[in-house]
Amino acid sequence: MFIDRSVRLGVGLGGVSVIFAITLILFFLVFVVVPLFKPASIDSAAQFDVPGGSASPTVNYALDEYGEQGIRYLANGQVVFFGLGDGKVVSTESILAPPPATITSFTSGDPASGVVAYGFSNGTALIVRHQYAVTYEGAKRVVTPSLSYPLGKEPLVVDEAGGSLKALAAQEDESGTTIAAAGEGGRLVIAHFGREESMLGDEAAIVRVGSSIRPSGKKVTHMLLTKAQDVLYAVDNEGGITQYDVREKEQTSEITRVVPAPDSRQPLAVDFLAGTSSLVVGIPGGTLSQWFPVRDEQGRHELRHIRNLGDVAGNAVVALAPEFYRKSVAIVAANKIDIYHATANRHVAELKIDGSTLTRATFNSRGTHLLVEDAANKVHVVKVDNPHPEVSWKALWSKVWYEHYPEPAYIWQSSSAVDDFEPKFSLVPLSFGTLKAAFYAMLLAVPLSILGAIYTGYFMSPKLRQSVKPAIEVMEALPTVILGFLAGLWLAPYMEEHLPGVFSLLILLPIGGLIFAYVWSVLPDRVRLAVPDGWQPVLLIPLVLLLSWASLGLSPQMEAIFFDGNMALWMRQEFGITFDQRNALVVGIAMGVAVVPPIFSIAEDAIFSVPKHLTIGSLALGATPWQTFTRVVILTASPGIFSAVMIGFGRAVGETMIVLMATGNTPVMDLNIFQGMRTLSANIAVEMPESAINSTHYRVLFLAALVLFLFTFALNTLAEVVRQRLRRKYSSL
Repeated sequence: MFIDRSVRLGVGLGGVSVIFAITLILFFLVFVVVPLFKPASIDSAAQFDVPGGSASPTVNYALDEYGEQGIRYLANGQVVFFGLGDGKVVSTESILAPPPATITSFTSGDPASGVVAYGFSNGTALIVRHQYAVTYEGAKRVVTPSLSYPLGKEPLVVDEAGGSLKALAAQEDESGTTIAAAGEGGRLVIAHFGREESMLGDEAAIVRVGSSIRPSGKKVTHMLLTKAQDVLYAVDNEGGITQYDVREKEQTSEITRVVPAPDSRQPLAVDFLAGTSSLVVGIPGGTLSQWFPVRDEQGRHELRHIRNLGDVAGNAVVALAPEFYRKSVAIVAANKIDIYHATANRHVAELKIDGSTLTRATFNSRGTHLLVEDAANKVHVVKVDNPHPEVSWKALWSKVWYEHYPEPAYIWQSSSAVDDFEPKFSLVPLSFGTLKAAFYAMLLAVPLSILGAIYTGYFMSPKLRQSVKPAIEVMEALPTVILGFLAGLWLAPYMEEHLPGVFSLLILLPIGGLIFAYVWSVLPDRVRLAVPDGWQPVLLIPLVLLLSWASLGLSPQMEAIFFDGNMALWMRQEFGITFDQRNALVVGIAMGVAVVPPIFSIAEDAIFSVPKHLTIGSLALGATPWQTFTRVVILTASPGIFSAVMIGFGRAVGETMIVLMATGNTPVMDLNIFQGMRTLSANIAVEMPESAINSTHYRVLFLAALVLFLFTFALNTLAEVVRQRLRRKYSSL
């Protein structure tokens, strides 16, 4: 009794400990994931008069990445450097127009580059770049802003006709600087400036290449040029946006014109999202929408409306402030600031500032500070805590129309080589890949293991069973990394070379087994009875080896005769079925081998443990062995068999190494058995080491782990409920 109570206490304590450990894991996953769904916060931090006075209006602001220093560009060419804490002016500079010209336009390029441009009345423009030098005085950080002139302090000739530049757009990269301008009479001018190195080692000369576009009759209010300097957007006073192809600077052509706000009497608020692939458009009526080019049937990339992000309660959108590296944008309308994230299609945060109407806003590069100016010449510094705007229910589980994609899709692509990349965190392809891998594994493992368990536990000779069952259970100890290694480096290329043989083997083995069984049944009794009862499976071993050798050995000949020498290429040409070397078929075979032992062992134990008095009683009443098995044994053992299948399925869902090594790890959604996939567990194993701690990527990976945890928990709970019902139903047999 003491031993019995001690064992019962120990087992109970062990069970509680396991439950406690699993609960701790669940709480830890939830703890890491919850910040993804916390709302952003936005709060006013400081307020002061516009630095440099209000004699001339502001045309642009720029902030350093730490939110300590600011730069104010004025319409008269003055540049004011000031501190964000109190608005105190640090220093000033002036951008002077060449006499007798005057400043007529201003533009800013990609905010990450710090490039701005002033346009003058004589058809010239000056490129300026703001930059920040960071030094340390002891432990104190000192940020010093300054201006530089990438193409020199002399203005560049943009419009050779000498007309006034009414509107301006400019971008700079390693290939050079492109300036687009609206000249006199609405004529558009494109000018590209590059440096040409001298053979004698003298200072590089600046070379101009350009073209002009005939006026459309519409007044251009402002223009935007992509960072790649290949597409120009001209916004006119009729609420339209005209798209131009400017890849060839000597010859510019119009692509299309869209009208987001027809018959509008107020100008559109238009700006690029990070990366300059998308336009965000504020309609005067208060609607905010996203547009980007999509390839049409003729191969042209035409600007198309993608989604509405929200509205601002009927107020006219006055200004837009996109973040530098994320697809978030701040909307200024009346006395309110709203922040939206385009990809997630969600409203992130809002802040009302009492007083005058707001007129413009600017983010710093980290997206932590937002500077806002109002009509009363006051500047408001706003702190923004918005760590995970990319995450929403729609972004995780619905189709999303991403930039450069022809249509909405489920995409997982968490990183890229560029800073302004649009993260794609859809968990759908990963969940699909998990179920796909488990399905093909179970498709192989369940019939083999269950039927093998049935024969071993009920029909096989006891002596033979003593050898077969331990041999299969030993397979469970084989590390899955070894199976994945063999599947990826040996099985996958071997199957590609012998694809016809593999499929013929899948057909010939069942047919050959049935034919052998029939022949065996019609043999004379003296031949059949010579083999002890329960030892007949041993006779199948030579048959299996012979059919395998014949199928795989004749595979090259079958491929040459029936498939023009290449079955993979033949399937693609005839049926459009693509073939990857590491695919779901390879994973199904390798993972099936890993899943067979646990299913077989548990199911065989359940069948073998059926009380003998039930089978003996059934046989004594006149039932045949097969009738006894189907009407007594299998029903009594059904709870154990069901548990075996569920345990095997859970093993397949959570398998990592085999999937990691035997597939292409491509997160695609395709039922094709010859395509690869990426599972939740494999994705976590691949990407967790490279994710920054507490980043959105890091937390989404933990969310994937939580999804996997909850899925297996729900599956096992359902399995236990079904098992208990089966047990109660057939316990009276």
